[in-house]
Amino acid sequence: MSVKVYERILQLFEAEGINTLFGIPDPNFVHMFHLAEERGWTVVAPHHEESAGFMAEAVSRMTGKAAVCIGTLGPGVANLAGAMMCAKVENSPVIFLGGQRARITEQRVRRGRIQFVKQAELFEPSVKYCASIEYADQTDEVIREGLRKALSGTPGPVYIEYPSHVIQEELEVGPALAPSAYRLVGQTAGADRIAEAVDYIRAASQPVLLVGHGVHTTRAGESVRALAEAMACPVIQTSGGTSFIPGLEDRTFPYGFSAAAIDAVVKSDLCLAIGTELGEPVHYGRGRHWVANEANRKWILVEQDPEAIGVNRSVDVPLVGDLRAIVPQLVEALRETPRTPTPELAGWIEQDAAQLAELAETAPSGMSPVHPARLIVEATQAFPADGIMVRDGGATTIFGWTYSQAKPHDVMWNQNFGHLGTGLPYAVGAGVADGGKRPMMLITGDSSFQFHIAELETAARLNLPLVCVVAVDYAWGLEVGVYKRTYGQGSLETGVHWSKNTRLDKVAEGFGCYGEYVERDEDIAPAIKRAYASGRPGVIHVAVDPKANSEEMPSYDEFRTWYAEGTQ
Repeated sequence: MSVKVYERILQLFEAEGINTLFGIPDPNFVHMFHLAEERGWTVVAPHHEESAGFMAEAVSRMTGKAAVCIGTLGPGVANLAGAMMCAKVENSPVIFLGGQRARITEQRVRRGRIQFVKQAELFEPSVKYCASIEYADQTDEVIREGLRKALSGTPGPVYIEYPSHVIQEELEVGPALAPSAYRLVGQTAGADRIAEAVDYIRAASQPVLLVGHGVHTTRAGESVRALAEAMACPVIQTSGGTSFIPGLEDRTFPYGFSAAAIDAVVKSDLCLAIGTELGEPVHYGRGRHWVANEANRKWILVEQDPEAIGVNRSVDVPLVGDLRAIVPQLVEALRETPRTPTPELAGWIEQDAAQLAELAETAPSGMSPVHPARLIVEATQAFPADGIMVRDGGATTIFGWTYSQAKPHDVMWNQNFGHLGTGLPYAVGAGVADGGKRPMMLITGDSSFQFHIAELETAARLNLPLVCVVAVDYAWGLEVGVYKRTYGQGSLETGVHWSKNTRLDKVAEGFGCYGEYVERDEDIAPAIKRAYASGRPGVIHVAVDPKANSEEMPSYDEFRTWYAEGTQ
């Protein structure tokens, strides 16, 4: 069949189950955007290309597939850079497709070319694969290699350039190949390794299942639930894997921020780690809470990238392959002989529930402005059943780790890179992936919220069921705390405060959203309820106490140990 290059690109993505496109079109991409909509794709134009990258990343996390965004030549592609780096650190398989001038223009010896910079060489260090479709008949191989690299080993972004000289060229091609025809999919572990892992599981008296970000981004929760039930053990969340798997809510404890989690880790004689890099936030699986019983603990690691095995700590049984294929292997091997429940599991469940209840009871109340701990309690108690939770911000996120009363099945935040401002674009992307069916809540700080506040219009245009609960102290709260700890009370606190005249609820109304101002804790939940009932995206501007926000962050000493094993 005869097709244009831009149509073939869409066909190749469709073969991977991709049908969503984010970006701002220009002459390089109007044909692709127009045809994508005709073919039934969801096409979303945000207000900034960096937002497009974050939205695509959110779609990838919600679908377990690669996602696509585009940047127009020159400044549009430049705006993708932050999202590109973020996707690299967050291990997100996003295909960044960039427009470019025709190669004859690029290769001429000229000065003063319009909207032009040599793009590929700037982005190559930030992606797993960097290439250009120089000739029409390269389209299949370049797009497939991009998908192959994005989804193999440790997932990550790729950058593919789409020069204007190939846009309208014709190709004679057959049907697009299925993914299994050109890349490895569903890689299982060897039977001998599975048997070895199962022997360790059966022999363990106090195993733990360490669940990371990858479990949720591969949408593998159901099989991991079956494994946790067969192992009859607690589930320990990494800081990146804070979504709760349905059916495991009560036995799932956050590493480092739950007394039950710490006790379970200290006493564990086996750790089965799935979907985690074993990075700094879990002390590489060998520091802090892991030290006490290190000599008696065995490690099983499910990891797609063979080069990651043994890097951060030694491993007794590496299971190399796709966790979506390996976890079912383990479940099947344990089916006939599941473990007897860990004796202390029931006690840990009670202990964790009591800790959450105590936090809700003791979070300071009756203050105006609101104490940030009370904001988290009130907002998360009002979180809708089966909603999607999105986090953003510095101090606000730290309060959230400790005081959250909700156990969402989908949590989205930028944990590895710590990139502020991702919250609103993530929420839009998650809503697009979900088709706007499930309610969403973004809990964020005011400074972070303003990075991409224009995307409120995108949320309103798409009519997403999103409520943004914004903790407002008119400052970079985390950085104010850094000044106070560094220089003491009364320091200059240079560059961390901004205008107290800003009203984010009014800004929301200007974008066609619902807005409400709150300064008492008892008004937070009713405001959230009214926002959802409005049928529009909502912003709840919650005035929070700036002193508490910068000085009373819970578990801050634990958070500090994430950085270079406590040495910054």
